[in-house]
Amino acid sequence: MKLVIVESPKKSVTIGEVLGPDYKVVGCEGHIRDLSTHGKGGLGIEIENGFKPSWEIPAKKKAIVSKLVAEAKKADEVILATDPDREGEAISWHLASVLKLPISTTKRVRFHEITKDVIPEAFASPSTIDMNLVEAQETRRLEDRIIGFQVSSLLQRKIGLQSAGRVQSATLRMIVDRQAEIEAFVPEEYWVIDVQIDIGGASYKATLTEIDGEKAKIASKEEAEAILARIPKELLVASVKKEAKKINPPLPFTTSSMQQAAFNKYRFSNSKTQSVAQKLYEGEEINGEHVGLITYMRTDSSRISPAFYNRHAVPFIEETWGKEYVGSLRQPKNKAGVQDAHEAIRPTGTHRTPEAMGKFLSSDEAKLYRLIYCRALASLMAPKRIETTSVALQGNGLTFSLSGTKTLFKGYEAVYQEFDDEEISSLPDIQEGACFAVSGVNPQQKFTKPEPPYNEASIVKEMFDRGIGRPSTYATTIETIIKRKYVTATRGVLTPTEEGKKAVSTLQQYFPDIVSIDYTASMESELDEVEKGQKTFLQAMNDFYVPFEKNFQDAKAKMQKEPDEPTGELCPECGHPLVVKHSRKGSTFIGCSNYPACHYIKREEKEPDVPVGENCPECGKPLVYKTNKKGEKFIGCSGFPSCRYTRSVDGKVTVKKVYTEADYVKPCPKCKTGHLVIKQGKKKPFLACTNFPKCHYHEWIDEKKEK
Repeated sequence: MKLVIVESPKKSVTIGEVLGPDYKVVGCEGHIRDLSTHGKGGLGIEIENGFKPSWEIPAKKKAIVSKLVAEAKKADEVILATDPDREGEAISWHLASVLKLPISTTKRVRFHEITKDVIPEAFASPSTIDMNLVEAQETRRLEDRIIGFQVSSLLQRKIGLQSAGRVQSATLRMIVDRQAEIEAFVPEEYWVIDVQIDIGGASYKATLTEIDGEKAKIASKEEAEAILARIPKELLVASVKKEAKKINPPLPFTTSSMQQAAFNKYRFSNSKTQSVAQKLYEGEEINGEHVGLITYMRTDSSRISPAFYNRHAVPFIEETWGKEYVGSLRQPKNKAGVQDAHEAIRPTGTHRTPEAMGKFLSSDEAKLYRLIYCRALASLMAPKRIETTSVALQGNGLTFSLSGTKTLFKGYEAVYQEFDDEEISSLPDIQEGACFAVSGVNPQQKFTKPEPPYNEASIVKEMFDRGIGRPSTYATTIETIIKRKYVTATRGVLTPTEEGKKAVSTLQQYFPDIVSIDYTASMESELDEVEKGQKTFLQAMNDFYVPFEKNFQDAKAKMQKEPDEPTGELCPECGHPLVVKHSRKGSTFIGCSNYPACHYIKREEKEPDVPVGENCPECGKPLVYKTNKKGEKFIGCSGFPSCRYTRSVDGKVTVKKVYTEADYVKPCPKCKTGHLVIKQGKKKPFLACTNFPKCHYHEWIDEKKEK
């Protein structure tokens, strides 16, 4: 039996069905090791020893690792098939290290879609672990740990801020800078004048573009009124220009463009888009077959493979719309810093149309799949052909422009029209020299507007354009700065908080590199060099650490601790002033300014329970009204936790489950007197002792073993 290790347990089901009974496919559920928090500064890195990292298995992963070790011992061969990117490569390396597999010979399989055609091909041509990719990921992880731990701890101690990070701080700066531009913006008045022209019984809008041969610029109401007085009752058609144009289809999705489109179309957050895309990639049950519906969803590339184009797209487009709708396979030039290891995001098969798949998917999955499917197929179709008509109408030295567009050939819009925001309006046949009556005049006072604040789509586009972060980090970066309360997200619009502005201001003063967009982008480029073997791990770490450490020591010496804000109260224990303090997790509390000599913390006074007016039927103590974590009221015994009697406000008694011998699974190995029984957790059942709460022993159920 051959053991195949992938990341996702759900993915393992799909791959296992394709590979057959000779293979056992298991999921490691992501990283099985992480940097420890031991050693100097809690970094888990021996900086003086060539930046040697100290890896450890987190407690929550020990059971998974034990299972993998046991399975590996039973297997004839172990094959690593984690995700095809830096993180996936690093996970494979950690697996090989923990399972004591030889790095140079252990098979490493990579695939970008989970289908019965691609998976056997990938397993037929395995490679080995790419140590350049591993070193690139390790460099990123160590740099992030050093910045995160050292700068964050300094900010927490001195300023009361929560955290800083290599990508998050540069992203936060862009949001703060945009907000500052908005607040400093001074709007300028301008006027737009439209007229309604009657042509063949219909009315069309023409806009003033020139005044006496110069570009129209109207800055005040007085200027607008002077122009309005000059508009004649009729306008002469001075010129009619027609031009045929080709509009190429949009490129298929990268991670960033998919997130932008999903936000603009459906208002999906970036994290939601990635979560839904992950499900589509890992696979769904379709007519009894578990199949992946899209290719790998973390990619910078807009390239589509010739195999998909020739085998799937061309025949489908010809059959559905005709040969004239088939477009070319474009291979766009990638800008600097773009990783081209994977294809663009596309469906794994054109026969799995959105209409056919809809009944197998959730509403969100169906929406995103339709967007991905139509975008990828459109990118391989013929250009749209249009004819534009531009009409210039003149009178009294004023020139008005009227334009229209006529579709000559739909091309890619045969599949993509519902996602195209372009409005098309055609004009009737208009001849030069004709005169048309002006049936209405519409002057509009307007004011210039600043650039809009970033939303979750536009900030990802900016991150991609400026080389900050990678597809795997876009969503988590935004999530982090929201979680840290550095920005708020209202309907996806990102607004910096005072804490966020303070963080950027402080970092600009003491750590300008960390919030520098150019510096952050250059670090990403250096990671790319490590990945390509152009720079070693040690070179990259030294290039980063030497200037960083100097900067850190300077900041440590210069940064002054901000005084705590007094509340106006005195400590009841020692008489010193009480002040507002910040915890390491970012929450605030009121404590004594004489800390550490005095450890007094002001606790919020809890409202006393309101008596019901009757006694507990089990122990005789008074019953009181209580509130659970969900904010729901219920009646409980005031003798809690000795007595656990409860009932709902409407009188329904909460019946406590009484376990009998028929429920016993096995004796409790901890207290020896109780028995383990099946209880239902939030996500899945587990075994727990009948002597709870005196005995807290519990264990998870091996679902496969039980089945």
